[in-house]
Amino acid sequence: MAYGKSIELFLVNGTADSLTIAELSNWNGKAIKIPRIEVSSCYREDITQAGVYFLFCKEDDGTDSVYIGEAENVKERLLQHLRDYQAEKEKYYWTTAVIFIGRDLNKALIRYLENRFVDIARQCKRYLVLTKNTYRNTVMKESQIAVMEEFIDNVRILISVLGYKVLEPVNKPAAIEENDGNEIEKEEIKLHLERTVKGIGKIEADGIRTSEGFVVLNGSHIAPEDDETISAGIKEKRSKANIAEGILQEDILFSSPSGAAMFVVGKSANGLTSWKNADGITLKDMESDETKCN
Repeated sequence: MAYGKSIELFLVNGTADSLTIAELSNWNGKAIKIPRIEVSSCYREDITQAGVYFLFCKEDDGTDSVYIGEAENVKERLLQHLRDYQAEKEKYYWTTAVIFIGRDLNKALIRYLENRFVDIARQCKRYLVLTKNTYRNTVMKESQIAVMEEFIDNVRILISVLGYKVLEPVNKPAAIEENDGNEIEKEEIKLHLERTVKGIGKIEADGIRTSEGFVVLNGSHIAPEDDETISAGIKEKRSKANIAEGILQEDILFSSPSGAAMFVVGKSANGLTSWKNADGITLKDMESDETKCN
């Protein structure tokens, strides 16, 4: 059972693209989002505390990337990143930092957090993770690990609210609201696509709906491109996807089921009729049933 959360956002300078503080009810941690251009002129005491930070970048090819780090004085570490870029020791240019601080964080705890966040971000595969090495041998008590895992759960919520889903898997099922106002995860309904491709035979793929769109699942068959009816965006996703011998090796998120279907079959396709559940009912009919008045 998931329970509702109360989050307070404070726009320090009155605008959403400037310094922003985010706090979660009943948690002593805090998120601080700060643009690169404001770091050197920010004299808030809280950004000089120990914590973990995310530096968000946009690569020249449009790829989202992130550097995840830790520091006992976060502001000084961010300034060092700026100096390293000026000295051409760092090649990436980050535009926004999101900092997480908390009561009683120390070097051991922030090392643990950094390592966990890097691992989670790599597993989620939404961003290219620029962090090369983390400290993996932190010795901590069982009680400390439990507290830090709760810290991680709260960071997942806040960083997503701030617009960065770096710690969210693409295949996370959508949530639905129960009559009591609480949200629970909707039962995952796996959808299936079958298509006979000339010269190859039958291809099969699986997918699910999420709150962000439609996900084609790892293990799906991917047909070669057949014509010019698919968009440039789908072609680019195909070129960047991890596909080995016609089999998709990762989950990939699409904004629509039709985009997902075109990715699979390599030509124009209607996702509402291509994807079907285990009973052979099309996604179109499923959604029609879901929107009928009770």
